[in-house]
Amino acid sequence: MKIKTGDLVRVISGKNKGKEGKVTQVFPLVERVVVDGVNALTRHLKGRGQQTGQKIQFHAPIHVSNVKLVSAKSGKQGRAGYKFIDQNGAKKKVRVIRKAGSVEDVE
Repeated sequence: MKIKTGDLVRVISGKNKGKEGKVTQVFPLVERVVVDGVNALTRHLKGRGQQTGQKIQFHAPIHVSNVKLVSAKSGKQGRAGYKFIDQNGAKKKVRVIRKAGSVEDVE
């Protein structure tokens, strides 16, 4: 999975379409991500004994196919890929955004 914790993403489908946020958690085995400010749900907990009932709000995970990576520098969105760049004689692997044939460094 090419999306990591801390990346800026934009939701491209579903009820939260168009919202942007940072990825707070990644679940690679089930291909889901938790995005801050997206897919907020409320769970109602019943009181037990001396405890009172309460409402807990949390952000539920969404599928990774419903988000696109956004560049923090230019604001372009697109699919993520990898590119090797030459840095002081050593090759370094960086993530890039593939958009209309051009590549742009994510970091």
